[in-house]
Amino acid sequence: MRSLLLLLSLLIANASLAQPAPQSPSIAARSWLLLDYGWNQTLASENADLRIEPASLTKLMTAYLSFAALKQGKIQANQTVPVSENAWKAQGSRMFIEPKKPVTVDELLRGMIVQSGNDACIALAEVIAGSEAVFVEMMNSEAQRLGLKNTHFANSTGLPDSQHFSTARDLAWLTTALIRDYPEYYPLYSLKEYRYNKINQPNRNRLLWLDPHVDGVKTGHTETAGFCLIASAKRGPRRLLAVVLGTDSDGARAQEAQKLLNFGFQYYDAVRLYDAGQAVSQLRVFKGGENSVKAGFVNGFTLSVPQGQAGKLKVQLISQQPLLAPVGLGSRVGTLKLTLGDKPYGEYPVVALEAVPIAGIFGRAWDTLRLWFE
Repeated sequence: MRSLLLLLSLLIANASLAQPAPQSPSIAARSWLLLDYGWNQTLASENADLRIEPASLTKLMTAYLSFAALKQGKIQANQTVPVSENAWKAQGSRMFIEPKKPVTVDELLRGMIVQSGNDACIALAEVIAGSEAVFVEMMNSEAQRLGLKNTHFANSTGLPDSQHFSTARDLAWLTTALIRDYPEYYPLYSLKEYRYNKINQPNRNRLLWLDPHVDGVKTGHTETAGFCLIASAKRGPRRLLAVVLGTDSDGARAQEAQKLLNFGFQYYDAVRLYDAGQAVSQLRVFKGGENSVKAGFVNGFTLSVPQGQAGKLKVQLISQQPLLAPVGLGSRVGTLKLTLGDKPYGEYPVVALEAVPIAGIFGRAWDTLRLWFE
C-alpha cells in the first residue's frame, strides 16, 4: 500500500531578526560536548565520538544500575552490605569502608557519588550481582540497551583498562538517562561533601560552589584520562549538560565546563513549539472506531534555537501511513522534522494523544476497500 505523506510547514511566530549561528567557544579538552537535556540536542561538540578512557565517569553506569536495583526492590537503602576484601583493598579513590564495620547501601551510594569511592563501587556491584565480574556484564548489557554504541566497561570503578572506553556523546546520553529515569536519586549529585568513618571528603565538582545553577554531575581523573567533568545546570525551562574529557587540571575541567554552559544559555533561546497535550495535527486512522487521532507531545516540546533565529525555524510532520487501529495512547504515529533556514535541525517522535480502538467488522471491511483503492 502506498505511504501517505502529510506535510505541515509552519513559521514560528514573533520572529526577531535572524542572526548568524553562534560560533562554538574554544575548549581546552581532548573531546567535549554540550547537550540540551530536554530532547538530546547537541548544541556544540568536538571529537564527541572519540573513544577515550572515562575514568570515574564510569560510576554513572554503576549508579544507574544501583538506582535500578533500588527501584526494583532488589536492594534496600538501609540494607547492611558486607565488605569483601576486594572492596576493602580497592585502588584509587576510596570512602574507606572496612570489613568489620557495617555499611548501608545508602552510605555506599553517597560514598560512590560524592567521594568517588572505588571501594563503594565494588561493594555495590557485589551486593547487586554477586561479583564485580557479573556486574560488569550487566553494565555492558545496559549500555547496549541505552544505545551507547562506543562504550565498553571492564570494571565498575573506572580504573584504566584497554577494554574500558566510552565517548563524550555516550556519556552525555548515559547522564541524560540517569536524570530522566531516576530523578528521585539525582539530588545526591548536588551534595558538596560527605563524611564516613570520621573522614570528611568534598565533592570534586567545583562548579557546585561556583555556579548556583549547577546541581551535578560527576568528575573523573587518571593520569592517562586527564581531568574529566560532566556538569549539569538548569536555568528556567532548560537543563544543559557539559561534557569535557581530557583537560590538564582540576581547575581547567571546571573552567571549560562552565564556559560551555554559559555559551549554551547565552547564545541559544528556549523556544516553546508545542504545549503538553497540544495537537500538532490530526492524523487519519484506518479500521478504527474514530477516523482520526490527535498527534503531539505528551510533555510539551521546547528546543534550544540559536539566539534570534526562531523565525527561520520550519516544521514538517511526516505521518506513519497507513495508520491502522488500534492506536495506543502515547504510541508513536509520526516524525517532526525541523529545518533552520535551509539546513536540517533535528527529527523528533510524535505520539498519539488519545487512544483509538479497533472498529467493528463492517468498519474494518470498509476501510480495507478504501485502502485498496487509495
